Amino acid sequence: MANPLFQMMQQAPGNNVLQRFQQFQQAFRGDPRQQVQQLLNSGRVSQEQYNQAVRLAQQLQRMMGGK
Repeated sequence: MANPLFQMMQQAPGNNVLQRFQQFQQAFRGDPRQQVQQLLNSGRVSQEQYNQAVRLAQQLQRMMGGK
């Protein structure tokens, strides 16, 4: 099963990233923490990739006015 977030990010330049993220968000089902843990356990995502994603998410959260 392909990761929809990674697929979204690999789309051709010029796509509205916010719109693509909203589409991903609407289609997402399940517990995100459980899915991330499964990716780590299966080796499909390394600990370093996970750490990078966490840092990016924290930066985006700050940019969008989150805590």
